[in-house]
Amino acid sequence: MSAIQKVDTNDRAQVRRFLQLPFRLYRHCPQWVPPLLTDMVMALNRAKHPFYEHSAADFFLATRGDEVVGRIAALENVNYNRHHGTRSGQFYFFDCQDDDEAAAALFGAVAEWARGRRLDTVIGPKGMSPFDGYGLLQRGYEQRQMMNMMNYNAPYYCRLVEAQGYTKEVDFVSVFLRAAGFRLDERIHRVAERARQRQSLRVLEMRSKADLRHWAPAIGRAYNQAFVHNWEYVPLTEREIQFVLDQLLLIANPRLLKFIAHDDDVVGFALGFPDVSAALQRARGHLLPFGIFDLLRELRVAKGLAGNGAGILPEFHGLGGNALLYTEMERTVHDFHYEWYELTQVAETATQMRRDLENIGGEAYKNHRVYRLAL
Repeated sequence: MSAIQKVDTNDRAQVRRFLQLPFRLYRHCPQWVPPLLTDMVMALNRAKHPFYEHSAADFFLATRGDEVVGRIAALENVNYNRHHGTRSGQFYFFDCQDDDEAAAALFGAVAEWARGRRLDTVIGPKGMSPFDGYGLLQRGYEQRQMMNMMNYNAPYYCRLVEAQGYTKEVDFVSVFLRAAGFRLDERIHRVAERARQRQSLRVLEMRSKADLRHWAPAIGRAYNQAFVHNWEYVPLTEREIQFVLDQLLLIANPRLLKFIAHDDDVVGFALGFPDVSAALQRARGHLLPFGIFDLLRELRVAKGLAGNGAGILPEFHGLGGNALLYTEMERTVHDFHYEWYELTQVAETATQMRRDLENIGGEAYKNHRVYRLAL
């Protein structure tokens, strides 16, 4: 029998046990990219992570004797529930040996936690931030994880979750484009140019991190407006916007982050990041003392570009805004001589973007599934 232990997030030893499990489970997996332990510690830090300013989470371990065999987190994003008029909880950080009994104990703890907060549904995997990555990997196990922008898991995870009665809520598809084939039709370029001239749309060139910080409030407003109709949407607080920006600046080249402006408002964006997965694998969760230098080197020599966050305000969809956004994505890939581009985790409910990506030759090659259970 598995015993369930609630993690005392003020106890460093317990936090360490919670964080170390995936490092043991995936130590021989060439596709897994270890998270940075500093980021994971922050996720359990109730005093510093902005999620806890409005919402709640608890963390559980499944143990058998002295061995940790599974882990999971239970969350309630109060802002999400308030915006959507729901009473849902979330599960996240689910990792487990191929063990039905341990998985049942973990999900039983989440259900009990959610009922204790008078919630009526559990959805997941779904984390504290839109940048945490959604769902369990269901297709594309042979492909390396794209940094920490998405989750990686063994195939048996889906079976363990479905055995607890969870069913599909929504799928997120990641799309791959080879640079050699990423050539937009000239018609799209003409539409983009008309958008510049007739709709007064322009591309903001970010040349430094100081530029990014200057535009951060406008970028945050654009994010909060661009995805308002999406399933996963939750408005970010000012502290969350700043927190995400601070995290992104670690691996961001400002020149790869493209923003579309109308007058002085940001109305669209396509966030590109060099794929530094190889450096993160070598770091094994630790950037200090030497991993940071390897990461900086990988930023310069990375062959692929990851897109994590692309959108435009709905009122500019029919005015050439999408065309301008895609021409900027194309220009970035070719100007910086990347060999390929991956746009991570596009929700199946984002029908316009899915259609656009298919039209420019994107290949759906990974699928992550978010599950739901009615309590």
